[in-house]
Amino acid sequence: MKRLFVMLSGWPLPLLHSMGALLGWLTFLASPTYRRRFMDNARQAGYRFAEVRGAVAEAGKMLAETPRLWFGDMPPVEWDRPEVVEQALAEGRGILFLTPHLGCFEISARSAAERFSPITVLYRPARKVWLRDLIANSRSRPGMTAAPTTLAGVRQMLRALKTGGAVGLLPDQVPPEGMGVWAPFFGREAYTMTLPSRLLRQTGAALLVVRTLRLPRGRGYRVHVRRFEGTLAQDPVAAAAQVNAEMEHMVRETPSQYLWGYARYKQPRQEASA
Repeated sequence: MKRLFVMLSGWPLPLLHSMGALLGWLTFLASPTYRRRFMDNARQAGYRFAEVRGAVAEAGKMLAETPRLWFGDMPPVEWDRPEVVEQALAEGRGILFLTPHLGCFEISARSAAERFSPITVLYRPARKVWLRDLIANSRSRPGMTAAPTTLAGVRQMLRALKTGGAVGLLPDQVPPEGMGVWAPFFGREAYTMTLPSRLLRQTGAALLVVRTLRLPRGRGYRVHVRRFEGTLAQDPVAAAAQVNAEMEHMVRETPSQYLWGYARYKQPRQEASA
């Protein structure tokens, strides 16, 4: 499988995105379970299918671009308001980046590591051994370190922030059991990680929110970054609700690139704590 990924990593991004768009629609049409979840999640957020149908192709592009992002050269990336990151770095207290499953969230961390500062990213280890090794190795690149969704991974992120480094999280990812609370997401209770508020309380890091969008015709990506407005509440449930509200806002800015097929409302699974 790695050999296939390495081969595809050299393909032009426009070709990968074209193939991915077709793959996205084939998957949508062939899988009733995926299609139902996509439609239910979009409906929960108040969207008709006509308003989010572009997200079908975008989900396929996400899969097709993965070999390029993991093993290939850096594709073109534009940063909107990079001074926001530079100002946060100058404060010297670490940066916590939050981004939903929107657009090409994979490239934002890699681009930030190359342009601004080393970054530690949270990832969920795959259950299958071959895929687990592939993901772990591909996400540990120069300037970028992968931290698993375990207590050891949390300690790893704390160390990075306390030394003035950066950490990246997808807070709309369902955390393992015991590492989250139930909070509303588009009007429905979703198991939500408490990690962002815990990291901020213990480090005082700057909190930035990011969305990375695919540009048309495979021209690359544009990263939009801004400060999180306000302060997270001390109460874990209230803080999780604040984070979810911010993620909702970002999704509504570009609903056609959100991963509506993600099982956001599933029950958390148990994982090892070491």
